[in-house]
Order: sequence, then structure tokens, then C-alpha cells
Amino acid sequence: MKIAVINFSGNVGKTTMARHLLAPRIDNATVIAVETINGDDCESMRVRGAEFGYLLESIMSLDAAVVDIGASNVDELVARMKSYAGSHEDFDMFVVPAVAETKQQYDTISTIEALADDVGVDPERIRVVLNMVDPREAAERAFPMLFRFHDAHRGFVLRDDAAVYESELFGKLAHTPVAISDLLEDTTDYKAMIGEARTPEEKIELARKVAIRRLAAGVNAQLDCAFAALTR
Repeated sequence: MKIAVINFSGNVGKTTMARHLLAPRIDNATVIAVETINGDDCESMRVRGAEFGYLLESIMSLDAAVVDIGASNVDELVARMKSYAGSHEDFDMFVVPAVAETKQQYDTISTIEALADDVGVDPERIRVVLNMVDPREAAERAFPMLFRFHDAHRGFVLRDDAAVYESELFGKLAHTPVAISDLLEDTTDYKAMIGEARTPEEKIELARKVAIRRLAAGVNAQLDCAFAALTR
């Protein structure tokens, strides 16, 4: 499976979706970051927006890929996709992360229109994932413009359960190479180590490790549900 994660807007969680929702659930997926500036410490293949031909070659040579397109590169990428006729067919899915802020909802709609109307992407392959969702609030209430647009346009897939709930975990992992799977695979018995720790500071640090692993387990289960809804 080859997926492009795209939105004209920044601050919607494209990199979070690529790293934590999509890539871990797609066998042998390579993450390709398309960006003007190398802005984080995560390991991935990187190309700049102007290198569209190289990007296509990379995608076609891989069995699976998640392409994280930086907001500053979306305009250029859409333009080049139009000039490389049929290049959008190299992607199985275009995932458009959305957050509830008004500007970002407008930008999400503009992104969908560009993919559907300008590039000609099939509606079934444009899929919105709702990000930073408050689980206590109904999705249609939190994203009113997006749901109204979907009712009128029907040129994309929008499901209220294709949603990633807000969690402090994503902030903790944002500028580290650590994945949720790394936390879950760590079998160290930190609780036993707390009893042997010599200082309060050591005990607090070990307790933090226990807490973040528990948090990761809950978030991972929720991401499993969101991925299943997004891809069904």
C-alpha cells in the first residue's frame, strides 16, 4: 500500500499520522518526508517538493510507502502531479488529516477540492482522518464545516470513527525517533526497579517510564480502531 498524507494546512498532524497511525500498520512501509526544511529528528527518506520525478521513482520501487508531504510543498506537488499525467494513480490512498480549528477545516476542504477536482483523484481514495478529537464530543459537532461539505460534495470518504483522539503521548514523542511500538516492545520491569532505586529522582523517572508505557498501550489500541475505520 502506498499512501500520501497531505493537507494545505500545517499543524494538522501529518507527521504524527504518518509515523504513528499509518506506517506501523502497513507491512514494510518506508516513510518518505517531502519537505523544504528538515524540521525533526525522525529517520526517514527525504526529498524536496521539486524532486517529484525522484519521488515517483522511489514510490514505484517500494512495496509500501507513506509519503508525508509538508504544507509548504503541497501546492507544488499538486501542480507537478497534474503535469505528470496519471501520477496520482501511483498512490492507493490520499489521507487528509483534519483538526477542528476553523482555518484548518477550510484548508482541509481546499485540499480535497484540489485532489478531486484539479488532479482527478477517485473519491474512494481521498480519505479524511479526524485528528486531536475530544472523545467526549461528537465528530459532526466538532467538524461541522467538513461534514456539511461532505454531505454536499461526496467526493471523498469521511467517517466519524476514523478519528485519532487527543493525547499527551504525541507531544512527548514529537521530537524523538521513538515510536509507540518501541514503548510497547520494552519489557523492562520498571516497577521492580523503583523498589531498588536509591534516590527520589530515580524513582520518579522510572515511574514516568511505567506511566508512558501504559499510556502508549491505550493510544495504540485506539489507533488500531482509527486505522481500521480509515481503510475499510
